[in-house]
Amino acid sequence: MANFQKSVSLSDTLYPVREVSAVGMDIHGSDGEFELVGDTGYKLILNEDTGKVVSCMTDNYKLVSNEEVMKEIEPIMNKSKATFKEAQMFGENKARTKWTWIYPNIKVKVGKDDILNPEITVQNSYDGSWELSFLAGAFRILCANGLTIGTILDSKRNRHSIYNSDLMKIGDMISDTVNKVESVFVDEFGQLVDTKAKKSDIAKVVRELPQQAIEPFVRYLQREKINNYWDLLNAFTWVTSHALNRKHEATNKLEKKVYPLIRKMAHA
Repeated sequence: MANFQKSVSLSDTLYPVREVSAVGMDIHGSDGEFELVGDTGYKLILNEDTGKVVSCMTDNYKLVSNEEVMKEIEPIMNKSKATFKEAQMFGENKARTKWTWIYPNIKVKVGKDDILNPEITVQNSYDGSWELSFLAGAFRILCANGLTIGTILDSKRNRHSIYNSDLMKIGDMISDTVNKVESVFVDEFGQLVDTKAKKSDIAKVVRELPQQAIEPFVRYLQREKINNYWDLLNAFTWVTSHALNRKHEATNKLEKKVYPLIRKMAHA
């Protein structure tokens, strides 16, 4: 994306914004006479610090400021003993923001010298390109192609729509996400490591994959030994990240199925 900024300060993401009705111009004839039209169906989102336009949205767009999001999130994250890790802003007008927290005191050993900590990522945007979203996961590898590899534990998304009654339930959303992280890491991840993977379950994973992902998955199995369900989870996650287009809705749906499916296999 244009003008990607990494590790900006938290305060940088909280610049004040406000809505202003967009004014149109109705031109009459060829002599250039015009009149201003107030009811255009659009509004501008302005950065109050700079006076610049961040985006132009329809009147159906519901503005949720980063400051509103952070006011709800910070007390809950602090109470859960999460550590703020990073803030990122995207786009020429800094319209998209992503915040990440990590839980340094929640750990699971998934292999020799391989310790995993859960993370929670929250995203918001002023241009409608990102929904207000909450993502809980365990991420440990940053690939050469820029993809973060890991396990999605929970994902919630809310459209910026004036008709979305759940949009402002930010506190409920983040509380549920925090609870999911703690329960999964404490109770479930250890079982994946300790439970031997069945060959029949590996075959089930293959059947879940689209045709173009099967060969890369088989090549992965040839070079990486699958001993337990944690290994199988990593294999499944790797193939969805490397062999499929993550911009496609089908890939996103498959990624959300990965952890629940492997967890069910380990508990069988």
